Amino acid sequence: MKAVLLLGPTASGKTAVTLELATRFPIEVVSVDSAQVYRGLDVGTAKPGAAARERIPHHLVDIEEPIGAYSAGRFRADALRLVAEIQGRGRVPVLAGGTMLYYRALTRGIADMPVANPEVRARLEARGKARGWPALHRELAEVDPASAARIDPRDSQRIQRALEVHQVSGRPLADWHAHTDVTPLPFEALAIALEPADRSVLHQRIATRFHEMLEAGLVDELRRLRAHYRLEATLPAMRTVGYRQAWDTLEGSEPEATLADRGIAATRQLAKRQLTWMRSMDALERYDCLRPDLAAAVSGRVGEFLSLPRGT
Repeated sequence: MKAVLLLGPTASGKTAVTLELATRFPIEVVSVDSAQVYRGLDVGTAKPGAAARERIPHHLVDIEEPIGAYSAGRFRADALRLVAEIQGRGRVPVLAGGTMLYYRALTRGIADMPVANPEVRARLEARGKARGWPALHRELAEVDPASAARIDPRDSQRIQRALEVHQVSGRPLADWHAHTDVTPLPFEALAIALEPADRSVLHQRIATRFHEMLEAGLVDELRRLRAHYRLEATLPAMRTVGYRQAWDTLEGSEPEATLADRGIAATRQLAKRQLTWMRSMDALERYDCLRPDLAAAVSGRVGEFLSLPRGT
């Protein structure tokens, strides 16, 4: 049994590749995106539209309310179940997205770490806002230097989680990860990574895409979500890049005039983290996401992997 894993940072062209694959193979897409799981977060997550989802079955999209939470552990269980179901229908699972933690959970298993502690998390959130996340990153470096070395000083979500795990368990997050049992995948996987040969071009794509999201109504979408749900800034859905910056604008803590610049900068940082994760991963077949024949090249390789004749 075979499946395709398609990894790439934001704006690397994963959607175009999956559309090309769908013209040649009977695929179903399993989203590997921690933001697309939330209902209502459409504009800012570049969620596939109704036409694309009618043409190609998509899974793990719109499965959780924005006031809820979805975890890497749930993803692994859901993804393994869906891959088996898709293969059982005689179709090809394509697991596509940019949430590298989910890929790690899928391919290497997950550590049995402490569950989220709302009280500890709230205290850390308040301290992060008061002192700045780089200050908490320095604290993390004292108690968990291995995790601090991997986490950007401005990555509030990962800093908070690492400190939370340490405060709740008394053990560094890196120690929990080191004791993860690697569980082999129950299927043969072709893992393809889309990486830019020129990162400045990816940055230009990111800027263009974020401006398009603003024009498509990102702020109005968040305003409607806030009117419909009892949302808080600390919810995972609201910590998503784009929505986090739009939230600050609606709260009045940041001027609307800077929203585009803040969103683009945050998205570039996200892409940087995604690429850092990908560089640390083994057994990836890497393609320049800027090459003009990217979709065709990946499709050809998938055809070889599946041992299907061209045009099938």
